[in-house]
Amino acid sequence: MPAETTIPQSERDLIDQAEIKRHLSSWASELGFQQINVSDAKLSDDEQRLNAWLDQDMHGNMAYMAEHGTKRTRPAELVDGTISIISARINYLAEPNNKALEALDRKDIGYISRYALGRDYHKLIRRKLQKLATRLEESIGPYGYRVFTDSAPVMERAIGRKAGLGWVGKHTNLIDRHTGSWFFIGEIYTDLPLEPNQHAHKNYCGSCTACIDICPTKAIVAPYVVDARRCISYLTIENKESIPIEFRRGIGNRVFGCDDCQLVCPWNRYAKLSTEPAFGPRENLKDIDLIHLLAWSEQTFQDNTQGSAIRRISYDQWLRNIAIGLGNAPKSEKRLAALRNRLASSSPMLREHIEWAIREQETKNEISLTE
Repeated sequence: MPAETTIPQSERDLIDQAEIKRHLSSWASELGFQQINVSDAKLSDDEQRLNAWLDQDMHGNMAYMAEHGTKRTRPAELVDGTISIISARINYLAEPNNKALEALDRKDIGYISRYALGRDYHKLIRRKLQKLATRLEESIGPYGYRVFTDSAPVMERAIGRKAGLGWVGKHTNLIDRHTGSWFFIGEIYTDLPLEPNQHAHKNYCGSCTACIDICPTKAIVAPYVVDARRCISYLTIENKESIPIEFRRGIGNRVFGCDDCQLVCPWNRYAKLSTEPAFGPRENLKDIDLIHLLAWSEQTFQDNTQGSAIRRISYDQWLRNIAIGLGNAPKSEKRLAALRNRLASSSPMLREHIEWAIREQETKNEISLTE
């Protein structure tokens, strides 16, 4: 929370900028962050891009993207007095890319986006940022601040880009030239007059279109523009209603989120694995057979996703996504039986997806006798 009493302006002018940054970098490293930089709070160009995206309804039913008005793009309207933003990044990839690719190739298991296999990052990173902010307060005295991690109307990637944590790629994720894009970011909004980092990343995407070409639902409708309504992460997480039929086959076995655009990004050849134990994959979530996942009771779902980002979706959404995965899996009597057994206890929305999956299974030409 913002400090009740802040440093007088006369004393702020005497703050040693270089010393603060050295301390911040050292403390951030101790807390497990890989990088920390500073930007100003000016986002006028990004505000224009956001408004153009909203005007085209590309946010789908994510009403929260528009309902806060200019607070998202004008930090001082969200946290009074904000003039500087401290941005930090922390790696989350627990296993090399090829492990995720192998999971996608196995159509009998449920693929979960790599960021959601471990503990929910929101609270973990906020706690780390709070510790960092407190250390700074102990060093220089009270000041105004507030910490964020994907938890409020904050333009995180735009701020991270301005701070020099990376450039925004054609898939709209932040990319660092030396470590790729598998990282979380968080911010400290502050009223301290900190000197911004002057060396923003050059955009190194060049002529590469790997992320655009690989997207199963063609959600990257132009370089640097994602239509959320077509994005598998949106469809399986943010969307609480029926998933349009036109996208169901493209979803494949992805039951929570999608990583394809990151998996093919050439810069992720340099990705560094996370050193944070909490981001390690849980055995009860990683590479689990779709039939087994469909059989989870609501209590099992609650137990197995405790403290996980998967709690962002409901049990009904979870089963909806799994039903689609089963419809896309190789044909087998076991899968058909599992789907039919779920029909009686299904909501209207879930029933629609199960019936679609049954039709998909029944119309496949070959049946697997071993599954």
